Amino acid sequence: MAELLNFFETTAIAQMQWNFLIMIVIGLLFIFLGIAKNYEPLLLVPIGFGIILGNVPGTMGVYVEGSVMNYLYWGVKAGIYPPLIFLGIGAMTDFSTLIANPKLILLGAAAQFGIFATFIGSIWLGFNVTEAGAIGIIGGADGPTSIFLSSLLAPHLVGPIAIAAYSYMALVPVIQPPIIKLLTSKKERLIKMKTPRLVSKREKVLFPIMGALVTIAIAPGASALLGMLFFGNLIKESGVTERLAETARKPLIDIVTILLGITVGASTQADVFLRMESVKIFGLGAFSFCIATATGVLFAKFMNLFLKEKINPMVGAAGVSAVPDSARVVHHVGQEYDKTNFLLMHAMAPNVAGVIGSAVAAGVLLGILG
Repeated sequence: MAELLNFFETTAIAQMQWNFLIMIVIGLLFIFLGIAKNYEPLLLVPIGFGIILGNVPGTMGVYVEGSVMNYLYWGVKAGIYPPLIFLGIGAMTDFSTLIANPKLILLGAAAQFGIFATFIGSIWLGFNVTEAGAIGIIGGADGPTSIFLSSLLAPHLVGPIAIAAYSYMALVPVIQPPIIKLLTSKKERLIKMKTPRLVSKREKVLFPIMGALVTIAIAPGASALLGMLFFGNLIKESGVTERLAETARKPLIDIVTILLGITVGASTQADVFLRMESVKIFGLGAFSFCIATATGVLFAKFMNLFLKEKINPMVGAAGVSAVPDSARVVHHVGQEYDKTNFLLMHAMAPNVAGVIGSAVAAGVLLGILG
């Protein structure tokens, strides 16, 4: 009996506390949302399972030096996984609509206002300047960029920031439609945009080269993200490196997504994660995402005051970096009012511009605060 009691004391059951149970329930909720609701399953399922793994007492988690999970988590702490994700995104992205209608990049830039509004809000809630910079990037709705910046500016907040960023990315179909409908009239939602012109191969090849040079010159701190994004797009558009592009957009990004999701989830141990600062970060994340969506829509309405060919203001909501979910949301809302109105290709322009914009904003913050 004594041996059995000794064995029982070594089990996770004997060491389980209420705070670990809360986190396990949150992990199960993430898995449920990913599977049952199809909310970003490629992200929420690994993160949810990682949360469960990280909150079983007695396991060799990410904070135990020398453990397997600790070695895998090194890719998060060292900022390795996010640039690899950007490489895959670049290899999957078609910048044609943005090249054909470059003024739509302004909508991607406008949506980044959420980053700086959250930065100010974070300071107001008591975070220091570097922590505020790391938290602010949640406003871009860009998980990899949030992890990259927080790992450099506020490593102790990587878990809450990453979970908040990916949570709101997954909830794009829930959060954005009410804001879009609130800020636009039915007449505006029915606006049809002209089919973009055809973009030549030369333009497609030159764009990532010029884009890398310009953006990295502005924000050299984000060169790892921007360089990999544009390099991924170059190997896609060049036509002579299809094998590399195929690897980047499929096996590579899938492997990195698995490692990133499971380790970020496992980093949310209850004794580290369940703190008031985590609650504040989640509140700031919701605020920033709403602000980013709203400013994108409102700036599109402002642009229409000066344009002969009007922009459907809903397209401005796609200026956040949640690619391609935000563009799909805009398209689906447009389809509710007119089945013949196809906004997806137009919404993809500010959507990919938002990816670039959030990375540039991260580089600017890193340059000032790093």
